[in-house]
Amino acid sequence: MRISSFISFVGFAAVLIATFCPLAHFFIVHETIYKINQPYGLILLLISMIGILGCVFSNSNLTRLMAWINLALIILLFVAAVFKMSHYFNFMPFHWGAESLNNHIKFDWGWYLMLAGTIIALAGTFAKKPISFTATNKLADNS
Repeated sequence: MRISSFISFVGFAAVLIATFCPLAHFFIVHETIYKINQPYGLILLLISMIGILGCVFSNSNLTRLMAWINLALIILLFVAAVFKMSHYFNFMPFHWGAESLNNHIKFDWGWYLMLAGTIIALAGTFAKKPISFTATNKLADNS
């Protein structure tokens, strides 16, 4: 396996794990992507799995495409989450109560893992020359 493929593999695995991590919390309730928007979470999971398969089979074009799609989907998810968090309690008739409750919704650490995994997966696709490591037998070379 190429080193750049391994780097992308680690990034896609981090995104895959991040889909199960908490993304937002309201007092003591933690929300994962599957509680927020299950179809979108499954799409992120599928894109990560296709990226991992591209890394395993050394298909750099597929890996690069999945890394860029993953970045676009995570940016879109972040924008949607910010919009939803700022307008979640607007159904209330009193605006001061809605603003107070909106201020209690906070982002969790799952966003950091998801963004870091995406950046690592994308960084692994920027290698110009494929570098492979192979096992060599130095004892056989010396004889």
